[in-house]
Amino acid sequence: MILDFQLSIKSVTFAVVEWFGDILFSHTSVQAVIVLSALCACGLALGKFKLWGISLGVTFVFFLGILAGSLGISIDQQMLRYAQDFGLVLFVYALGVQVGPGFFNSLHHSGIRHNMLALAVVLLGTAMTLALPWSCGIHLDDAVGIMCGATTNTPALAAAQQTLSQLGLPVSGAALGCAVTYPLGVVGVILALVVMRRVLVHASDMTPHDDEEPDSTYIAAYQVHNPGIFGKRVGEVAGGAHVQFVISRLWRDGKVTIPASDTMLQEGDRLLVITREEDAQMMTMLFGQQENTDWNKEDIDWDTIDSELVSRAILVTKPEVNGKRLGALKLRNHYGVNISRIVRNGVQLLATPGMHLMVGDRVVVVGQQQAVDHVADALGNAVESLNEPKLISVFFGMTMGLILGSIPILIPGMSSPVKLGLAGGPIIVGILMGCFGPRIHMNSYITQSANLMLRAIGLSLYLACLGLDAGKDFLATVMRPEGLQWIAAGFVLTIVPVLIMGWVALRVARLDYATVCGILTGAMANPMALNYANDTLPTDRASVAYATVYPLSMFARVLLAQLILLVFL
Repeated sequence: MILDFQLSIKSVTFAVVEWFGDILFSHTSVQAVIVLSALCACGLALGKFKLWGISLGVTFVFFLGILAGSLGISIDQQMLRYAQDFGLVLFVYALGVQVGPGFFNSLHHSGIRHNMLALAVVLLGTAMTLALPWSCGIHLDDAVGIMCGATTNTPALAAAQQTLSQLGLPVSGAALGCAVTYPLGVVGVILALVVMRRVLVHASDMTPHDDEEPDSTYIAAYQVHNPGIFGKRVGEVAGGAHVQFVISRLWRDGKVTIPASDTMLQEGDRLLVITREEDAQMMTMLFGQQENTDWNKEDIDWDTIDSELVSRAILVTKPEVNGKRLGALKLRNHYGVNISRIVRNGVQLLATPGMHLMVGDRVVVVGQQQAVDHVADALGNAVESLNEPKLISVFFGMTMGLILGSIPILIPGMSSPVKLGLAGGPIIVGILMGCFGPRIHMNSYITQSANLMLRAIGLSLYLACLGLDAGKDFLATVMRPEGLQWIAAGFVLTIVPVLIMGWVALRVARLDYATVCGILTGAMANPMALNYANDTLPTDRASVAYATVYPLSMFARVLLAQLILLVFL
């Protein structure tokens, strides 16, 4: 009896162990989902712990994947490639949609400078790669693989492997160099950002300079003392000025009104004007005198300024309004209200007639209570309607991004075409959808929480798969005689260009720390470091800068990885 019971216990234990082994090691779709989900869950949980004040966050998923891979845990290769590519595409597309509305403004005002700094990071790392054969005795094909791992750039590795194959050379060295240097490539940029913040960053570097957010609004009160505009209509004065502004309120003889374009200005009128801060001095010259009251404080109760008018932020939710120009709606003519500014992705924009409205915008309306209510009905103002995810635009955008990334770009003098790849194509289409989707009446709006969810899921899947793939050869490569030399060289390639150009961007270009983080992580094609920056900074300037420099930096790295081999090998 006891013997039978013991045998039963053993058989059950064996069955449980066999069942558990099948879950971990049998290459099925269920096993792949379980392994990836477990890696993501455990990695995200461990990433919350801080060591010396540093938390790796989602990056811990990558290191947990390497550990699992080195222990022999693996999933079907096709499943792994699918999950890895899908995660990367999901992440970069959602990022592009988020920064799209402000991307072209950023590109117009400071994008050239940002891209030049990013290209300097790329070129400095390339020059150091070319010095590796001379300084360390590392073969050039291995050095290119080390560079790809140090910059966490798998598309560049794919381009280098293709070039090596065309030259009839083995591609294993480049692949192993990338695998062994990739982990420190991930964490090296994060460490560089931490060092910069502790050593180089001053308190003034944490806030943007005035010329770095030229589209943010500035509110000031003016008194009309300029004889040149006495008796002139508001529309005439605005048309003759070389700057844009909106007159929100007009006080005259103790009464407040909302000025229309045909309102005559008179001496002594008091005007509440919304413009850009760099144009405030021009407004003083135009109207005559600026009052000393600070109208830009966040705690101003606009409804208590006067008893006759109310100020209300109305949410744009109606699909038929999406993409229309503000002037085409003729809200002032129909309802007698004034649109003072538009809040988009947390940034206050000047409400010019040519501005295209987007679903999710908050339009600040000034007028009589009843008129403001009518405007709310016209624009929608239905918060609950935004909670429904717009998945059609997400899948359509990713499809178009993958098609764009697959288009071969022929460059004279190169034997093979260059492609934007899985990361470059979707982020460009995401930016275009976020910026121009409303203009073609496509609702690409995604709530902030939904966007963060898409990005987190995509990045976690990508890192889990990347870690599993790198982990299987990690220990074997490290134990090779040249393994530690490769790791050291890769770490230098990662951290030195970031620190040097970080100092240049902070102290010479005078950029704020958040923007510098975005430039450096974009130049290094490192979404994990960007996620770390976003977790530690209360602004999305890092994401905007990342998206500004990422396409050109990615293209340059893919191109340079091939040029190095074609010219110097």
